[in-house]
Amino acid sequence: MKKILLIIVILIFTTNVYANSKETIKKDGFVIPTNKWRDKIKIDENFEVSNPKDKIIVIYNHGSDGNDVKLKDCFWRSELRNMAQLAGDKINGKEIMVYIHCQGQLEGDLGAKLGKIGMWMKKWEGPYPGTSKMDRRVEGNLEVIKKFVNMGVPKKQIFMSGHSCGGWATLRLTAKYINELGGGISLMPACFWNLSKKYKVKKVGYEKAMEKFHKKYPGMAQWRQDQIDIIKKGNAPVLIFTHPMDPFEGLTSDWMDKVPNFKRIVVSEKKKINGKKCKIAGSNWEEPVKNAHTIDWADCFMHYHPLIKEYMASRIK
Repeated sequence: MKKILLIIVILIFTTNVYANSKETIKKDGFVIPTNKWRDKIKIDENFEVSNPKDKIIVIYNHGSDGNDVKLKDCFWRSELRNMAQLAGDKINGKEIMVYIHCQGQLEGDLGAKLGKIGMWMKKWEGPYPGTSKMDRRVEGNLEVIKKFVNMGVPKKQIFMSGHSCGGWATLRLTAKYINELGGGISLMPACFWNLSKKYKVKKVGYEKAMEKFHKKYPGMAQWRQDQIDIIKKGNAPVLIFTHPMDPFEGLTSDWMDKVPNFKRIVVSEKKKINGKKCKIAGSNWEEPVKNAHTIDWADCFMHYHPLIKEYMASRIK
């Protein structure tokens, strides 16, 4: 019975987060710049960069509704609307190009063994046996970075970015390979289910919530902490966006403030940015944000585009 209930909860959760877009993208390519936030999103699959020295490449990574397993889809078109607005902008005469990197087909060794929700169903003790999907995502991004460098794009003009698990992968890659690229932009980084909500961090506090997490899922909790330790040690100059109402890691991200080179922006205490209601879904894209985890997909998040470009400008000097 407990297994059935957990499956239902996960299905409801993923439906609530991603129901705002039925269209998915399962390929790599460049996001074609748009003039308006509501414009249709299109992808150019040609891996070509003209005048590479005059380009800034942002490699954007998707989230995941399965921590360590293969997935059918990668991107929701709704999450690329802000990326399409950023693409085509210029920083010191250099044009921004946004490249989306689909890694849904990757799988970790433990995920292959336990299945999609097996890591949450069993009291896995750890340590992680073999190579995780996250490790493979990091190495896969590094290969893409090298391809752009071989095309003539200067390393300092390449940035990794991503939402949720893609944001966590950004933290992991920059921690280890910051000398191979210009920097990272991490959006709502999380890859360990809805910790803030499930363990009632707001009510019981971080310490008690994590104590319960470690007791119930020791392997998963230690795996997360091991990754945090790697990220802290790397101390890479990364721009990070989190939201306190994010059910995933919204209230479990304060450790980031102790990493000297991190610049964390706590987006809001409400589902508004700069006093503007955030809209994200629906046939006319006028439905409000329901889940703060995806507020970086909303129209109001464009308020932060100047800050993102300012960060990139500081890294390409």
